[in-house]
Amino acid sequence: MAEEKVQETNKDEQIGFHKGALSTLAKEREEMAKILSIVESLMQMHLKALKELGVDLEAQAKELAATAKTQTEPQGTDKKIDELL
Repeated sequence: MAEEKVQETNKDEQIGFHKGALSTLAKEREEMAKILSIVESLMQMHLKALKELGVDLEAQAKELAATAKTQTEPQGTDKKIDELL
């Protein structure tokens, strides 16, 4: 009977530990989403400013993709917009 009580306590402790971990991780995920939202907003702001200054990153990306296709580069080496910066 004492052994059952110890096992029950151990199980309760494990359940509490996992619930606490999930709660903490959920809050961390919320904060990460906020950070991602801020970063995305800042990137959009900079893209808009570049566009107003006459820099069209989309056109540059298309040019790079076109030149990459004409060259003998292996597939999958197209530059992403992040690489243009």
